Amino acid sequence: MSSPVLNTVRSVKVKLGLLVAVSVTLASILAATGAVGSVPFWLTVPVTVALALGVTQLLAAGMTSPLREMTAAARGMARGNYSVRVTATSSDEVGELARAFNRMAEDLAAVDRQRRELVANVSHELRTPLAALCAVLENLVDGVAEPDPVALRTALDQAERLAALASDLLDLARVDAGKAELSTTQVPVEELLQRAVAEAKVSRREVRYDVRVTPPTLTVPADRSRLHQLVANLLDNASRHSPAGGVVRLTAMETPDGWRLEVTDEGPGIPAADRDRVFERFGTLSETDGGGGTGLGLAIARWVTDLHGGTIHFVEPEPRSTGARVRVDLPREPGQRPNLLPSKTKEPVMTQPVNSPVPSTAPIPPARPVPESGMDILFGRFWPDARIPGNVRAVLYSLAVGVLAGIILPFRDLGVGTSVVLLAAGGVILYFSANRKSRFTQACAVLCALLSLTAFVRDAEWIVILCLLAGGVVCVAGLVNGRSTPAFVLAAISLPLAGLRGLPWLGRSVQAVSSLRTSAAALRTVIWSLLGLLVFGLLFASADALFAKWAGAIVPDLQLDSFVLRTFVTIAVGGVVLAATYLALNPPKVETGNGVVRPVARRYEWLAPVLIVDAVFLVFLAAQATASFGGHEYLERVTGLTYAEYVHQGFGQLTVATALTLLVVWAAARKAPRTTSADVTWLRGSLGLLCLLTLVVVASALYRMHLYQEAYGFTQLRLLVDVFEGWLGLLVLGVMVAGVTLKAAWLPRAALLSGAALLFGIAAINPDAWIAKHNIDRYTETGQVDWYFLQTLSDDAVPVLAKLPDDAANCALKRYDIKSDDWLEFNVGRHRAEPILTSRPERATAVCPAETRR
Repeated sequence: MSSPVLNTVRSVKVKLGLLVAVSVTLASILAATGAVGSVPFWLTVPVTVALALGVTQLLAAGMTSPLREMTAAARGMARGNYSVRVTATSSDEVGELARAFNRMAEDLAAVDRQRRELVANVSHELRTPLAALCAVLENLVDGVAEPDPVALRTALDQAERLAALASDLLDLARVDAGKAELSTTQVPVEELLQRAVAEAKVSRREVRYDVRVTPPTLTVPADRSRLHQLVANLLDNASRHSPAGGVVRLTAMETPDGWRLEVTDEGPGIPAADRDRVFERFGTLSETDGGGGTGLGLAIARWVTDLHGGTIHFVEPEPRSTGARVRVDLPREPGQRPNLLPSKTKEPVMTQPVNSPVPSTAPIPPARPVPESGMDILFGRFWPDARIPGNVRAVLYSLAVGVLAGIILPFRDLGVGTSVVLLAAGGVILYFSANRKSRFTQACAVLCALLSLTAFVRDAEWIVILCLLAGGVVCVAGLVNGRSTPAFVLAAISLPLAGLRGLPWLGRSVQAVSSLRTSAAALRTVIWSLLGLLVFGLLFASADALFAKWAGAIVPDLQLDSFVLRTFVTIAVGGVVLAATYLALNPPKVETGNGVVRPVARRYEWLAPVLIVDAVFLVFLAAQATASFGGHEYLERVTGLTYAEYVHQGFGQLTVATALTLLVVWAAARKAPRTTSADVTWLRGSLGLLCLLTLVVVASALYRMHLYQEAYGFTQLRLLVDVFEGWLGLLVLGVMVAGVTLKAAWLPRAALLSGAALLFGIAAINPDAWIAKHNIDRYTETGQVDWYFLQTLSDDAVPVLAKLPDDAANCALKRYDIKSDDWLEFNVGRHRAEPILTSRPERATAVCPAETRR
């Protein structure tokens, strides 16, 4: 549906100019508003782009959809479907083209229908006399019937019917070729009608004919043979549809512009909806057809009338009469169309059928093609729109989460409010997820909920942010129900793209608002509820100080700068939730499939590289054993490095080697043939050995990191690297299990969930407190510690640091501040640290012992 805002614009160029102007103006206003409200640049840019795209989509809706509909309709016409029509509501060039296309489609549909009817009716009309003629001749040949005059008359009648049909078809061929010419003479009308009636009586139909000509001496210029053909066809049609004993009336009279001929019968009449169609070729009606006609008589009658410049149509029968009444108006001179303006004596054209049943079924409206939108072309088979219906509730729920975020998040640290916003967003997304019944999606939902709680429990922002990022990855992986690593990557890419892919769906959702019958009642309910909340809230806040304090903690400060920031946060969070909701409603096809992998033809092609890697690992482990048994002096004499420098130098490389080993195992498993038991044995043996050696490398890397931490202290990065290396070792174990069972479809999901679970495990052990405790233990043993590093830890470490001797504790807590959090910022770590920091006012002037940096 085209946007009503731009429907009245009559030029596509002007429409495009308006769209550009509106988009640029909106972006400028938003950028200026963000600058006034001190909104961060990283928040202003995406919100501005998203709103500009949304407004452009709203205004431009339907501008090019007729073109896409025409493309789909043309493809349907190529397959023989002429019933399709395109939407044409705009006034510009595209709208005019759409209307012209619809007219062309209607003409083609009529031509196609006539062609089909021509083939069907000609076949039917030919089959009946041919079958009868063949039956007569077979009886004569077989001796069943004698060749008496009756049998021969029957055969002759059928042959004459075939000749009449061929003659009618020849006349219509002349019409199509435009080769028919008139031979005009003065024709006495009464004589012409009497002769036509005499010929009609030969058909032996049980009807009577009544001929009236006014004046009796009426003579008109016309083509005698064509005019006789016209009258004969009208008489044949009327007599065939009249009941036995009925009267067919022929009336001719002079008119100011020429003369008029009317033929009336006493049959059932013609329904109003079919009065134009009966003049088409083979336009017979099953409910009124008396049988025996070729279906071409009235078509030829219209053709003769048109040749003479006249008109032919059905009019209402006379009062208290039934049947069909056909009227022919012809001019004084053939080829000149008379002035047929309504007069007092002109009878109305038939509008209601006479004694005809009401059709039982309504006409089927033309089909509308489903066009391929620009988004469908952009995303292709990867993400089909599937015509997901608009969902007003999804939009409203997402907007509600955005409003909640706008109220809670600005000017507050991470805390219970952050967890509430995240849980609300996750609940909305899961509620609309098409895969919410999948066990994998449910497991991802539970893990995401646990990860969101870290903002409430921990004050260490580094682990909280990592947990929230991991929760986002797990969330999108669960929404698309992915099963492989490429699927998880595509799912992560799909979330930002959902804001673009979901624009047509958003448009349908906005349009659905106007179609809701209860929208007005719901709007009134919301308005009255807000009004009651505002009035009574203000009254009670002014009457009670405690109530006012509570209300102030809930209702945000709405100064200009804070209002702008909250608005941007509302749009950003609401937009992200809405994009994720569309991703949940219509997940893309991330499981593209890798196709059939062709294994190598010879075993050595994959086995030789794997064995070489195994050999390199063995040599490396031999070097490790030599360094361990040779001692520190041997290592320093050979390499010139201390043991601490030696272990620190190689940790990163060992981590990379572990990750590359997984890649080698994946590639070898894909290319190795498994046709024989020997192939499977070599595969398990070589890759199993590589995995075992890799586990030893993982243990060596972890040991090196342990020695380095003992020498230089414990930090967040070193803890993360330790956990990452351990996770790689866990993946190696999983690969070994998959190698035994030769089933690895479960491994990508297990890797994703285990990685996110390990991050949650880090948050669960209180990492900053763990790091502080181990540094204190190291200080107790060696007297070495980095006081500045301890002062930069989060409030989670305060209870551990407070266990130091008073001077050392005051030094470690010197840079910690007491935060005045409201209830929406409540955080377990800060809550536990607050009484400890309050009880040590002297820490601000504490003098630290001699520091030892890492």
